[in-house]
Amino acid sequence: MGGTFDPIHIAHLIMANEAYHALSLDEVRFLPNAVPPHKKLSSQTSVEDRCRLIEKSIEDVPYFKLDLTEIQREGTSYTFDTISHLTHHEPDTAFFFIIGGDMIESLQTWHRIEELMCLVTFAGFERPGYQSGQADHVTMISGPVMELSSTVIRKRLAEKQDCRYLIHDRAYRYILEEGLYEA
Repeated sequence: MGGTFDPIHIAHLIMANEAYHALSLDEVRFLPNAVPPHKKLSSQTSVEDRCRLIEKSIEDVPYFKLDLTEIQREGTSYTFDTISHLTHHEPDTAFFFIIGGDMIESLQTWHRIEELMCLVTFAGFERPGYQSGQADHVTMISGPVMELSSTVIRKRLAEKQDCRYLIHDRAYRYILEEGLYEA
């Protein structure tokens, strides 16, 4: 599961857990982007902070892992490059890539998408406000649908609004202690 995770929130964790069970996966890897190709990162958080938030959010789930492949590679985080790297180093592993409705809608614009679809199975979730029902080459997973985004959470945090239950408790405490996302 790739993304900026700026910050990681409860909808990310729910999607990962639902995919883990629905697809009988061995594990779910969280792959934070170094430089996302489709969106701009918040200038408020470092890559180290984003990774720390993921670690705090997943530390009690044995089948959730933080994967630093994109961070270590640096540069633009193209999923094709990441999956090519992973499949080269783990040739006997069948990879799924978990995406939300917002990404399903734009999938055809992804870097080297035709080649990428030969390397990985996309697993997608509906997301309010996006048309993902007709997604070719995406295994759709039904699960709780949440209208929640990192953008909304960053805005709430900047306005000092309570974000309890929207972010894992340990990650939320870290955000407050470190003063992340303050205006």
